[in-house]
Amino acid sequence: MQSHLLSRYGSIVGEKEVQELYDLASPFRGKEIVHVNSTKQGGGVAELLNSFVPLMNELGMKCSWEVMEGNQEFYHATKTIHNGLQGNPVEFTPLMKNNFEETGRQNAERLKNKLENADLVIIHDPQPASLLHFCDNRKGKWIWRCHIDAATPHPEVWDFVSGWVEGYDASVFSMEEFLKPMPHHQKIICPSIDPLSPKNALMDILLVARVCRDFDIDVCRPVMLQVSRYDYFKDPIGVIRAYRLVKKEFPDVQLVLAGGGADDDPEGQKVLEEVYRESGGDEDIHILLLPPDAHLTINALQRAATVVLQKSLREGFGLTVSEALWKRKPVIGGDTGGIRLQIDHEYNGYRVKSYVEAAQHICTLLSCVDTRCQMGERAYQHVRENFLVTKSLKKWMNFAGSLA
Repeated sequence: MQSHLLSRYGSIVGEKEVQELYDLASPFRGKEIVHVNSTKQGGGVAELLNSFVPLMNELGMKCSWEVMEGNQEFYHATKTIHNGLQGNPVEFTPLMKNNFEETGRQNAERLKNKLENADLVIIHDPQPASLLHFCDNRKGKWIWRCHIDAATPHPEVWDFVSGWVEGYDASVFSMEEFLKPMPHHQKIICPSIDPLSPKNALMDILLVARVCRDFDIDVCRPVMLQVSRYDYFKDPIGVIRAYRLVKKEFPDVQLVLAGGGADDDPEGQKVLEEVYRESGGDEDIHILLLPPDAHLTINALQRAATVVLQKSLREGFGLTVSEALWKRKPVIGGDTGGIRLQIDHEYNGYRVKSYVEAAQHICTLLSCVDTRCQMGERAYQHVRENFLVTKSLKKWMNFAGSLA
């Protein structure tokens, strides 16, 4: 018998897909499954787990979610690793390496009993990657899940990370370009969005208008929107420069940059300060610093937007792209990483390599309502067929079943 939660997904993805979830979950019922990442709030991994963990429990698994504990030095080290994996020529010091290892040791002592007795442990990204090294008496399988664009990593950083993850039973990446030579099985599984979450569920148009009014955004004028952390790889400066070019053709256009920080990202404040300087006090540039739980606000902003951007320079996947596509918005994204999986160029949006290209395509979309509507409908269908949480969970259970 279906739970109330799963029956709600059935109304979106179809009863057949929900039944397939029940069938695939059968071998895992009663099994202990543990996810570990670096933060409960902020960033795509936390959003994914907020949907995955309840669904796994609804399907009869004993699923829990643990979070790494670390000091600022640890998060500076892991941010350096993150930037290095995405190709930046970072300085990765011995002190950072030692802090990474010692923090892993301390967290392993805290979590050892749970991790060693679990039937399946899924470690998300580099921050908790060292935990396996300190859990010698493992009962179950361990999978390392990399959400980062690791296509062209800094060699020293990749050598360091791979030294910790080679001992895993398997690793999972978002696309083929990110795969690396490893002594274990690798799998490609895309991230996904939850259509029932507060960020993606249907929303009353009056609530959308009220949220915009709270931020002095005029819903009667065109809105460019980018939702993301204030991070160099998200290129908020490039978005502002694209806006300035568009403003010459469409003087009434507004730009909304909506984001915040994550507990494990110490660079956010520095990037935010640069964004303020670049904006130059333009009253039509709305720079929003949102808390991690501002899901309804983001939902409203995406629904109010005329054009959505995700002009990333590197991107493991970029859940904000699928979120906007799901809301029937054509998206202009950086021609990189997982954005290429989501945006079919000139079909449901545009992929760009510069802010000049972005501005040109924004002008095209602002000029033609029909083009926006047609792309928007194709955008919705693309996400429905490929990037909803039920499909992702099916892939995970198939893969975990093959390992077992």
